[in-house]
Amino acid sequence: MKNVALHNLGCKVNSYEMDVMQQILLEKGYQIVPFDQTADIYIVNTCTVTNIADRKSRQMLHRAKQLNPEAIVVAVGCYVQTGQETIEKDGCVDLAVGNNRKRDIAEILEEYLAGREEADQKETCRGGTEQKEADQKGAGRKETHRGETEQKETDRGEARRGQAFLPQDKTLHGTTILDINHTEEYEEVTLKQTAEHTRAYIKIQDGCNQFCSYCAIPYARGRVRSRNPEDVMNEIRGLVAAGYKEVVLTGIHISSYGIDFEGKKAYSGESSLIDLIEKIHDIEGLERIRLGSLEPRIVTEEAAGRLGGLPKLCPHFHLSLQSGSDTVLKRMNRHYTTGEYYNGVEYLRRYFPRPAITTDIIVGFPGETEEEFRETEAFLERVRFYEMHIFKYSRREGTAAASMPAQVPEQIKTRRSNVLLALAKRQSTEFRRHYIGSGAEVLLEEEKEIEGTSYLIGHTRDYVKAAVAKTPELHVNDTVRIHFHRLLTEEILV
Repeated sequence: MKNVALHNLGCKVNSYEMDVMQQILLEKGYQIVPFDQTADIYIVNTCTVTNIADRKSRQMLHRAKQLNPEAIVVAVGCYVQTGQETIEKDGCVDLAVGNNRKRDIAEILEEYLAGREEADQKETCRGGTEQKEADQKGAGRKETHRGETEQKETDRGEARRGQAFLPQDKTLHGTTILDINHTEEYEEVTLKQTAEHTRAYIKIQDGCNQFCSYCAIPYARGRVRSRNPEDVMNEIRGLVAAGYKEVVLTGIHISSYGIDFEGKKAYSGESSLIDLIEKIHDIEGLERIRLGSLEPRIVTEEAAGRLGGLPKLCPHFHLSLQSGSDTVLKRMNRHYTTGEYYNGVEYLRRYFPRPAITTDIIVGFPGETEEEFRETEAFLERVRFYEMHIFKYSRREGTAAASMPAQVPEQIKTRRSNVLLALAKRQSTEFRRHYIGSGAEVLLEEEKEIEGTSYLIGHTRDYVKAAVAKTPELHVNDTVRIHFHRLLTEEILV
């Protein structure tokens, strides 16, 4: 039996895929141990969304090799897709696996281990024979010995190359890199359990066709590939039967779900995504459906009306904005205007009472002027978000934005970021304070001690974190109605 340590970086899709890999390895008899312990195999599920993500991926791979220099270190995921040349030159990675091969992780490891063992046995056997011949025949055999050494290295390489999973011609610098390519169909796996006990993330699609000027993800994940609706339904039914009450539909660009199905078009008002949500809504025993990040264009009035008719759908919508300036949005190659975005928010507020609207903002995008930044600030004030995730633009080599003129100095990015962080904190606090004196349903998820008192922590349907004092009658995975009295911390209502 081999001990395997797993570490995940990046998005919820990566988290889902890590859960899948862990499930597959457990089924094959591997033992999972904490990443900071000594293991036989370390698997790092990498991220490449920014240069910082690349650096973190490399750091975790190096840390794994430091924890056990004799271990097999495996890099999987997005950084493998975009950083092959760097990985080949990096001596800490033994095996690199692309996004399209994660479901084969057990077979890949078994084949790699078998090839490595065979190569080591050949080396040991040949080493003993060579030493005996050298003792008998002396230095006159130097040239022949060199030839045998070369043959030994050839045999070692051949032994490490498998027939089904390992590449035939890609063993460089001690790193075996599996053929990296993108398939045209969704790579189906079924998840039976997740790292969380109450909420399950459900991957419904992979890939992205948007090609925003700052983003490398389409190159790491490939084109849109949508999962068969019945496979999604079957996975959710299994997880509900296992006790999960809430599912979160996630993917690289879930608003594109179904555009690769024959006869479907994106943003047509007959969204395949909403068709899927309506089917999921009928699953008996499921209490909550939550959505991952949405493309603003998908939120038409018809779409909002259909969603508003689904009681299980949580009124929590993440509409990715990135900038409140139309000129910046155009440079980003975002395919909407602030006017279209605002209309989408208003449609949701028409069909949902006080929905939680969250977003992402990039400050300091190349060429962003002070006037454009002020446009963003004013737009955020107008929309009134529940939460905003503020990021300083990070130059990503290989993207169009990396070579744009007028790169914004770091000190200006920091100043602008601080302004928006303060705005985000104020708006979020205002949204939470609205609950004080009223009640809401909370799904309890974990126990935590705060200020010397034990609480059960969970989330409302609109994803506000809430706490209730622990009692013998309350348990994790219970759904309870709580009357709120105050903010326990900046983030938690009680």
